[in-house]
Amino acid sequence: MIGLIRGQLLEKQPPEILIEAGGIGYEVQLPMTSFYQLPEIGQEATVYIHFVVREDAQLLFGFADKSERALFRELIKVNGVGPKLALTILSGMSASQFIQCVSHDDFTGLVKLPGVGKKTAERLVVEMRDRLKKLEEQGEGKHHLPPMQTQTSQETLVKPTDVKEDALSAMVALGYKPAIAAKTINSVFKDGISSEELIREALRSMI
Repeated sequence: MIGLIRGQLLEKQPPEILIEAGGIGYEVQLPMTSFYQLPEIGQEATVYIHFVVREDAQLLFGFADKSERALFRELIKVNGVGPKLALTILSGMSASQFIQCVSHDDFTGLVKLPGVGKKTAERLVVEMRDRLKKLEEQGEGKHHLPPMQTQTSQETLVKPTDVKEDALSAMVALGYKPAIAAKTINSVFKDGISSEELIREALRSMI
């Protein structure tokens, strides 16, 4: 079982990264809340791992801290919620926002996420209520929205079309329909914005 990877960050293509450790490059998918906290390419990064083994693939899901990984592991226990949908949920809203939805029976907020229908939202609220209490008792329920990453000089040189394309690719990978994602991206785009900031703003506007 792989529980953690520490190594050099080689590539960042939301929501996936390529990280090298011990001469091996690992492809890891992260929720955007964790992706925002990554260092620049070439620097050392540490991600906590949830390892999924399927008949046709072995998948690595990464998280900035143990608490977010713990929430992810509880989410995939919910009937009808797989790793991809759990990743989308944690990308579409912060952990604290998700907890608020569950605490206040806010089905509407959850249904706005791609792949989450009315029945799934109801299951999430009912099944996650007790599990969130358990995480709190274990000291793993304190979640905070990550701070915005500062824009690097490399990012400021990226062409706007490339920034938009990266953001669109990430949102489609998270389950959003291309037309809706493109419209949202265009509505929040501004000169000088990085692809990660653009994704963050687009996802925020979808809530």
